[in-house]
Formats: sequence, C-alpha cells, structure tokens
Amino acid sequence: MSAAPAAIPFAAVVFDLDGTLIDSARDMTRVLNRTLSRFARPAVTEEQVRGMVGDGSAALVRQAFATTGDALTEDALKTALADYLDAYFQDDEPPVLYPGVPETLAVLADSGVRLGLCTNKPERITRKLLDALGLSPLFGALAGGDTLPVKKPDGRHLSWVVEALGGGSAAMVGDNRNDVKAARAAGVPVVAMTYGYPRMPVQELGADILLDRIADLPDALRRLGA
Repeated sequence: MSAAPAAIPFAAVVFDLDGTLIDSARDMTRVLNRTLSRFARPAVTEEQVRGMVGDGSAALVRQAFATTGDALTEDALKTALADYLDAYFQDDEPPVLYPGVPETLAVLADSGVRLGLCTNKPERITRKLLDALGLSPLFGALAGGDTLPVKKPDGRHLSWVVEALGGGSAAMVGDNRNDVKAARAAGVPVVAMTYGYPRMPVQELGADILLDRIADLPDALRRLGA
C-alpha cells in the first residue's frame, strides 16, 4: 500500500493569471485589434502581444499604439484604454486554460491550501473570466491591477492577497519577472511556469523552481517548503 503524499507546507498559494493559468494572448490580440482599428491603426500579431503582456492593460495599449504609429498623448491613451477595457469585458469568447489547471487547483484546495490570485489584469475582467471558467469558488482572495494603488512588481500587491487569505506561509506561482520581483519583495518563494509570457529567457527570471507543467506544482511546493 503506497503512502499518502506529504502535506503541502504552505498555508496559501497565490497565482498570476495571464500566462500562468490562462493562455490569453489570443483573446487580448483579438480585442486589442478591435480598438486599434477604431483608431485607424494596423493590427498587431499575437506574437507581438505576447511580448507586451505583464504590466497591465494601460501598458499593453500604450505599447500597441507605439508599435503601430505615433505614441498616444495621455488623454488619447485614456480614451483608447477605456475602449479596450469595455471591449474586453464585453467579449464573449471563452478563455483558454492551460492543461492541468483545474485539476491542480482542486488538488491544492482539497489539501487545505488557501488559493489567491494576484494579477495586473483589471479586477472586473479577471472576475468575469474566473466566473466563465468556473474557478471563482476556489479563490479566497483576488487583487487585480486596479484593486490597489500598487500592482506587481510591487510586493505590496502580493502581500495584500496573502493577508486577505489569512496570512501564514505562502508561495507565489507566475510566469514573468514581475511575479518574481513581487515575490522577492514580499519575502515569499516563487515558482515560475515556463510556458507563459516571460519576455526573457525563463532561466534568467530568478525563480526558485521552474516548471513545464502545472500538474507538477504540488510536488514542487513540497520541495520548496522542505
């Protein structure tokens, strides 16, 4: 009879969203190109968008417009950003989960780990996506890019989620430098997924553990805690 797996040595695990739980580059490209077309700008490719993801929607829109012509003034950026956010919120295309995500989240939750989400994506869009995926009940705390006055890579963004989950030992799971920097600033270990939008060689992110499959996360957390 095989022994039961060891307990996961963290009270809480906080996840990034884009590039970690969902492959959203296709969705963001589609919605972003709608906004660009309304401003008479050419379309961007999904590959270009993958290199822009991670700093929040305002940075994404700013980079997309800079890539397709003259940079926007601050007033014009506000108008374009509002158009993009409204279009994204109204978008009905289902988001795409990476393989193994629902099962892995369920394993962690069933093990008594409290789950949180810390993303630079706006909160209302994040909540809509989680609802569409049926994942909302698994997360005890959520901070979007506009929930607080700060966002990743500021460690207070992550720390707020950990405290909202009840505090205690925690780990971060993400896919890019902002996630790693936020974890370091908050004083928690970090696992980076290699399949997301790192914008640099994943080996240079500085994460404690790199994983190719999220299904391997429970065992990685046990190693990390040890």
